[in-house]
Amino acid sequence: MLIVRYTAWDGSQQIRLHADQVFDKLAELLSYTDDVAQAFDWLLHQGLEWEPGRRVLGLDELLEQVREAMRRRYQDVNLRGAFAELRERLETLLELEREALDADADAERARRRRAALDALPLRVSEAVERLRDMALGDSEARAALAALVEDLDDIRDLEEFQRRYGDLFHGPQALSFAEAVALMREMDRWRRLEEQLLAGNLDAVDVNDLQALLGAEARRSFEALKGLLAVLLDAGLVARREGRLRLSPRGVRKIGQLALRDIYQGLLRDRGGSHPTDHRGATIRRVDETLPYRYGDPFDLDLVATLKNALRRRVGTPLALHPDDFAVHAADHATTTSTVLLLDMSWSMSWEGRFAAAKKVAMAMESLIRARFPRDYFAIVGFFTRAVELKLRDLPEASWNMGDPFTNLQDGLRLAAELLARHPSHNQHVIVITDGQPTAYFLDGRLHCEWPLSFGGISMRAAHETLREVERVTRQGITINTFMLDDSPSLRAFVERMTRINKGRALYTRPDRLGQYLLVDYLGRKRKRV
Repeated sequence: MLIVRYTAWDGSQQIRLHADQVFDKLAELLSYTDDVAQAFDWLLHQGLEWEPGRRVLGLDELLEQVREAMRRRYQDVNLRGAFAELRERLETLLELEREALDADADAERARRRRAALDALPLRVSEAVERLRDMALGDSEARAALAALVEDLDDIRDLEEFQRRYGDLFHGPQALSFAEAVALMREMDRWRRLEEQLLAGNLDAVDVNDLQALLGAEARRSFEALKGLLAVLLDAGLVARREGRLRLSPRGVRKIGQLALRDIYQGLLRDRGGSHPTDHRGATIRRVDETLPYRYGDPFDLDLVATLKNALRRRVGTPLALHPDDFAVHAADHATTTSTVLLLDMSWSMSWEGRFAAAKKVAMAMESLIRARFPRDYFAIVGFFTRAVELKLRDLPEASWNMGDPFTNLQDGLRLAAELLARHPSHNQHVIVITDGQPTAYFLDGRLHCEWPLSFGGISMRAAHETLREVERVTRQGITINTFMLDDSPSLRAFVERMTRINKGRALYTRPDRLGQYLLVDYLGRKRKRV
């Protein structure tokens, strides 16, 4: 028999993270980088919330606790009097030895020894080392010197510590030598821990030392951080390939599902509009809702509702049916579509979280179509100085392209049209997500790049060649819908020229609203209520 005992949380229990909790945070961070290892490193430094109100502290938070503890010591104590006691002991020793020299019968020897005592260095450690090499005549002086020699290593270390860090300690409390040595050892432990956390060297950290310095909660968080990678590996969400941390196929699919979930949370607060289509697809029955039958509707009879209507009109047998009694199941008509999402990967997409939002939308749409509309064709094309098709496995680690900063929408449209030609459909769409007008194009097989004539201006030749490509795409029956992530007049003017040619639609939206707008638009074109 399995017995489960529940106890109140007292802070001593071990944190047990689930793979979904960890991967959810990793997916969020992966929106901002094309490197899984870097995203995981950010996760280690930022930590995560594992239950409402309870966090696994990240390395940055632990590091801040260390530094705050060090700052408190800087503000509380000072080292100005740390050697006062030793100097008093040293002076007492010297007085005893001088008194012994006054009684020495050999006046010349006494003079030389007294001169050596007067020439001792000011540093306590050097003075003790010099005295250790001298043969002191007074027995009490020799005993006092022996005690100082026992502390010589601590004296040297404290002198070096004071030289390097003494000015940092400016608090009101003066420390004795013993207290200063204890502080020095403690600060060494703090600095060692600081260096290890700063370097992200988890294996080098002594968890017992960390608990002694920061407490049990810090230890639990740190042990949870050390286990994050194992949690993801065991769940099959990430894998090591060729020495690098990469997403597994399951992890790639999971990221799309998470992106779709995040966007749907916004969709639930909105009301989707109706977007008509000329091509009706397969009927999908809505068994939870019925409608009165109207001439021309599909006769998908709801028998129970029909009989109820007849009895409600007249109780008795035989049952007499009237045309107004007929009720049919409500239905949606699904349309099959072929869609290519054109994703701007130029350098400017790195601003204001634009690319992270666009990439999340691309992954969410891929996940949505695979799960709910498996007969639809959906592809993703990234365009920068040239255009490339992005496979799902590559999308989570895709990023804007710093090496090719130009925007070649013409090549993106060309590649999208080629992909759609291989997957013909009555409803063919290209969705463009961009934040800038074209600055690159192909002509006679050669690539041309040109900067705008002025800041925020138009690259005239690139715009012209791109609009020619829009005309070719339009003749193939492909609709272009553009989502602009920048509200500049030059971009709006160019997109308006595109829409006049193609009769598609254009919308300006912020990155944080892109997902809601785009998915509402897509779903609206997929379903028409009848």
